[in-house]
Amino acid sequence: MVLKLIGFNTSTCTLRVAVVLKEKNVPFEFTHTDLVGGAHKAPAFTAFQPFGQVPYIDDDGFILYESRAIARYITAKYASQGTQGLIPTDPKAHALFEQAASIETSNFDPFASGLAWELKFTKMFGGQTDEARAATLRATLKSKLDAYEVILSKQKYLAGNEVTLADLFHLPYGRVILEIGVDEFSSRPNVARWWKDITSRPSWQAVKDGV
Repeated sequence: MVLKLIGFNTSTCTLRVAVVLKEKNVPFEFTHTDLVGGAHKAPAFTAFQPFGQVPYIDDDGFILYESRAIARYITAKYASQGTQGLIPTDPKAHALFEQAASIETSNFDPFASGLAWELKFTKMFGGQTDEARAATLRATLKSKLDAYEVILSKQKYLAGNEVTLADLFHLPYGRVILEIGVDEFSSRPNVARWWKDITSRPSWQAVKDGV
């Protein structure tokens, strides 16, 4: 049975899963969920994803949600195919991967996603931007990316010299903030080099405009 990805075709978290599926050459069937119409809050959806958020997967009856957990599952299950090393197995390399993954969740996502919501998604749903919060988020993101610049001056990717899930996890929200005019990548040469590298991957090029 083909793995099913249930989500919204351009949502950041759905794309986070889709790019990993492409990296691992995993065939999948996509089911679009109408977020605007509230389909993700309907009982038929929350029966599988109790928080009413996208995406989740159905792998022959195995239901899993949370995009980063799904990405880890896909990488582990399909370890022998597609891109190797997205989750390193050597203990030290694995520890560095988990460190990099924590960097993304703690030092990038809260600020990039916050900016995306303040400057794009809030308006889409009829709200108003909190300009003060947006300014604070951007200032914090700048300081965080200064640290990225230090890390990436010493190695090619966040966990070392091979690409991992930790790098790929940045792609969806990184693209959104660039689209809304928040470019804190290009002024930092090593961050800019890293960003060009990961956004040029065929997997991201295949899904970046929607699943």
